[in-house]
Amino acid sequence: MKKFLLIVGLVACLSCPAQTQQGYKNPVIPGFHPDPSICRVGEDFYLVTSSFQYFPGVPVFHSKDLINWEQIGHCLTRPEQVNLNGASVWGGIFAPTIRYHEGVFYMITTNVTDKGNFLVHTTDPAGEWSDPIPIKQGGIDPSLYFEDGKCYLVSNPDNYITLCQINPKTGEQLTESKRIWIGTGGRFPEGPHIYKKDNWYYLLISEGGTEYGHKITIARSRYIDGPYEQNPANPILTHINRNMQSSPIQGVGHADIIQAPDESWWTVFLAFRPQSDMHHLLGRETFLAPVRWDKNAWPVINGDGSVSLEMDVPTLPQQPFATKPVRTNFKNGKLGLEWVHVRNPHPENYTFDSNKLRLKPTPITLNDFKDSPTLVCRRQEHIDFTATTSVQLQKASSGDEAGLTVYMSETSHYDLFVKQLSDKKQALILRYRLGELSHIEKEIVLPKRDVQIRVKGNRDFYSFEYATNGKTFHELGRMNTRYLSSETAGGFTGIMLGLYAVSSNPSSKGYAEFEYFDYSGK
Repeated sequence: MKKFLLIVGLVACLSCPAQTQQGYKNPVIPGFHPDPSICRVGEDFYLVTSSFQYFPGVPVFHSKDLINWEQIGHCLTRPEQVNLNGASVWGGIFAPTIRYHEGVFYMITTNVTDKGNFLVHTTDPAGEWSDPIPIKQGGIDPSLYFEDGKCYLVSNPDNYITLCQINPKTGEQLTESKRIWIGTGGRFPEGPHIYKKDNWYYLLISEGGTEYGHKITIARSRYIDGPYEQNPANPILTHINRNMQSSPIQGVGHADIIQAPDESWWTVFLAFRPQSDMHHLLGRETFLAPVRWDKNAWPVINGDGSVSLEMDVPTLPQQPFATKPVRTNFKNGKLGLEWVHVRNPHPENYTFDSNKLRLKPTPITLNDFKDSPTLVCRRQEHIDFTATTSVQLQKASSGDEAGLTVYMSETSHYDLFVKQLSDKKQALILRYRLGELSHIEKEIVLPKRDVQIRVKGNRDFYSFEYATNGKTFHELGRMNTRYLSSETAGGFTGIMLGLYAVSSNPSSKGYAEFEYFDYSGK
């Protein structure tokens, strides 16, 4: 009898769906990763986010469980794909959408600084993507929906959600654009996505602006071109209400919905984490929440349309990736996928020598609005963090400088750097640029040319420190975080931690060498 029961139990276990796990932490992709869009191919999930003025553009992530994500590439890796000349923190590449159809991945987005809407495609999301294919219909946040051999496009010209049919291989618009929904009355109806379930077409959008009043609303129709009726329970995701006014997560919106292999539904969306009296610095990040979507019903996000940092919900079987190393040592002669540039970079200014990253200083400064300075940077991902590097400024002309920057925009950054003086000595300088104000906070003459510099961040301050022996660090100064926040500095991006080199002398023979870059956060 016991043997019979054992066999029955084994059969029952084999017929059950994969065992779920419980709980995860938001955000699932921390740091400046806004406007997430997602697709699924079998048991694999792929996700893209906005990149604005940064190159390469549109980072691509992969996951098996929706919680643990690994960056596998970028969609826009070649200058001919994306022109970012003159792109500011308000410009460049806006919200992308990623979709998969018949063996091909499509990414559609908007370059608001250049030629508007376009798409690229590939069969390998970790590899190279096609040259851009221009799209006629205007607006921002374009999205694709495939059905019965047809490809539909939605975007938001003139603040209306507008639909047309296109050829995704050529970009040709095959039908006239038709307005199908204006939303529930919130400002900036945008971020549209179409899904089909139970013979209903569901149209998901964002309203309220990507700020504290952000929200997600939804409508549906039996026909793809409408008329659409809105959900009486809108919004289905927001933190604008009183119950979430003290939440550590704000600005919730711009969502995309996906069904997992176990038939559960999930949504990815952006939000930000305020610090220092309701200022946020890390940019808008990627969050995750479960969705209950019953037959012929409206989707319900996490029970009440709100989310938390600690999500105590059943999940897919979790498959974490290896922990990222603290140190980037530049020994393999190339930069990792997390490193990007402001606008289209000048490749000749970035080389590797003797296991070090070598940067060539040019007269293009961090304050430049048009061109690309010699700057390579990565996202700040934690409110509490430490970033450290070792820099040597070699063969420099008077006025050459190189170091570490905490960079929000051309007009908002804190810089800790080595500067070549006219008497062959070098100084370590802490400087801030805040709008029209530029000020040297502290300057000391260095006893030797090899110096280690670091920045430590918390909710309220950035602390800038240095060492000349690699062990004992001394604080040079502290800066208030709020002056670099989105609320103060503006823009659609987040804090980037960068290594840079600048020279006032176009013929300078100097160069800066960085031996490593350490980043750790909690």
